[in-house]
Amino acid sequence: MANFNQIDQARKLLKLDKSATLSEIKESFRRLSLQYHPDRCRSEKKKECEELFKKINRAYEILLAYCAGYEYSFKERDVKSNTMDKELYAHLKRFYDGWWGDLDL
Repeated sequence: MANFNQIDQARKLLKLDKSATLSEIKESFRRLSLQYHPDRCRSEKKKECEELFKKINRAYEILLAYCAGYEYSFKERDVKSNTMDKELYAHLKRFYDGWWGDLDL
């Protein structure tokens, strides 16, 4: 298992915030690996792209290993606290989007 510094460097390399969903990690990896894939780089930058591509792949492996080893709680209290906040946020977002969306500024 990687230590905090390795995980933090991997997060920064993949340009992720201090918290991210698994979907966000995968999306960032896909975007960056397409951008820096050696076959898509110009010939003068090919060596740089190869090195960065390897680092991106390693960072992705580190983050996936960390996520795979994460212990999830299925206690009712924990499930409610994790889902209630998201539901409340979605409700408030709909309210504010509707409230301010009608104004012509």
